[in-house]
Amino acid sequence: MAYRVLLVDDEKQIHTFVRISLNAEGFDYLGAYSLDGALSVIQNRSPDVIVLDLGLPDGEGISLLNHIREKGHTTPVIILTARDQEDEKITLLEAGANDYISKPFGVKELIVRIKVLVRDLIAPSKKTEDLIQCGELSLSLSSHQFWYDSRLISLTKKEFHFIKMLMEGNGGLVRQDDLLISIWGETHRQDSHYLRVLVSQIRKKICEEESRKNIIKTEPGIGYRLCVDEIEND
Repeated sequence: MAYRVLLVDDEKQIHTFVRISLNAEGFDYLGAYSLDGALSVIQNRSPDVIVLDLGLPDGEGISLLNHIREKGHTTPVIILTARDQEDEKITLLEAGANDYISKPFGVKELIVRIKVLVRDLIAPSKKTEDLIQCGELSLSLSSHQFWYDSRLISLTKKEFHFIKMLMEGNGGLVRQDDLLISIWGETHRQDSHYLRVLVSQIRKKICEEESRKNIIKTEPGIGYRLCVDEIEND
């Protein structure tokens, strides 16, 4: 099966070298030069991955990202951006972007990041029935479900992966380098803000009731751990 990658960018030169590289790696290339063109391709061709430039002739790329997420589409999105403000990158991740790459970029790096996202799309061929438990936390590897004090909490794949690593640590420190590499890949070992966004999202889900304690402890610049005593005594 050839995965379909949609490139949304108004620069023809970028389309040319990305198309050649995608085809060489066995991907199907889809192209759009505007927001309207991208919406048409998404509706008619259902791409597996979207590579989205922020500055387009008929608007900002983030408006397309917001639109597809509001419609419930979970298609992985890589943002192309010439902007380097960390706050804006965090805003993009919170809006539902899976990754970003700064312009000018190397096409080899883009291909690697696309492959990482495609890897996440591939369902495991064999599932285990293992249940991981840590205090009042339970996690099922086979059903991809997570419970806190018997309350089922819906997690994304990356949130599930994060919680799984912390539960396996059973209160021990899990280094942020290990988390970044395991969840996003080697190219993101310095992108600690990815983890800050992810942890913020998980905390909101776990602590939606005011009485719930924050069970994820941050060790600034080092990593994260579960507050096991608080889980067990909750």
